[in-house]
Amino acid sequence: MITHLREICMLRMQHELETALRDYVGRETPLYFAERLTNHYKNEDGQGPEIYLKREDLNHCGAHKMNNAIAQAMIAKRMGLKSVVAATGAGQHGVATAAACAKLSLECIVFMGTSDMEKQSSNVLLMKLLGAEVKGVEGNFKDASSQAIREWVGNLQTTYNLTGTVVGPHPCPSMVREFQSVIGKETRRQAMEKWGGKPDVVIACVGSGSNALGIFHEFIGDEDVRLIGVEAAGFGLESGKHSATLARGEVGVYHGAMSYLLQDDEGQITEPHSIGVGLKCPGVGPELSFLKDTERAEFYSATDKEAVEACKRLSRLEGIIPSLEASHAFAFLEKLCPTLPNGFKVIVNCSGRGDKDAETVLNY
Repeated sequence: MITHLREICMLRMQHELETALRDYVGRETPLYFAERLTNHYKNEDGQGPEIYLKREDLNHCGAHKMNNAIAQAMIAKRMGLKSVVAATGAGQHGVATAAACAKLSLECIVFMGTSDMEKQSSNVLLMKLLGAEVKGVEGNFKDASSQAIREWVGNLQTTYNLTGTVVGPHPCPSMVREFQSVIGKETRRQAMEKWGGKPDVVIACVGSGSNALGIFHEFIGDEDVRLIGVEAAGFGLESGKHSATLARGEVGVYHGAMSYLLQDDEGQITEPHSIGVGLKCPGVGPELSFLKDTERAEFYSATDKEAVEACKRLSRLEGIIPSLEASHAFAFLEKLCPTLPNGFKVIVNCSGRGDKDAETVLNY
């Protein structure tokens, strides 16, 4: 009887989430054929891969972050908690969390690094407009995350820590990945509808890893599908000013989980850099670290300059302005496309829109 009631409860929760994803978030998002971008990468003989975009930028609040934020906010509500705390880097998770909390009548506090608040002032205003209290923390996303955890631990009876990344202690990485896996599930179904098969290559940018795992997870068992993550090389991998954790990091423990980290010889976290603020994370999720070690996924990097050029390219060829974070994934097409056979199907996860980054790009 108890098992039966539990199953009914789970089905009801699943139905509520599916309804929210459809009616509030705006899913499913299109799998868009980028015809002009495809033509841009054709060789002199008119040969080249076909490029598709998974349009997570069309979600409510403009990024993939809402998939997870609304689901976890629903969990907080069911637990009877009154308030939510979150940490955000570029502000997309903060905006999504603030919106979800407004919808579900939850108090919301968002911690954000002061340096990021200056660069992403439009998202700070949106969070405040949605009713969230935005608290600045000296430093960046790493420092904001630490402060959010302190706030949560001090108020466990009333407060929920709504994490937006796939880093941290279990079950946080698994939970975020599971809620973001809707991206890959839709992608598989849409690919079957469009050309009757799987993609040949799936590409996503990598900061901590939520959007990458969201689209990768569905295809991990399909070894004929290449999974490519693109990190932020900043000023260059040799400059020391980058966020290429998987390329240059070493194994360590960060916020309760073992993964690759940017750290010095004494094991202290070093400062990450990227023009895409959402990629400025010194650690990456343990599952992505595992995919690197098992060589199931490939990881590369793109510099600030390459990301800005990719942002401009997609904007002017397709009329789609990607976030600077997603632009790192688009930047890698410059190196990848010339190596691919004609007709290969390439899907890039366009994880967010670039409204917040327009001034940064134009001033670069």
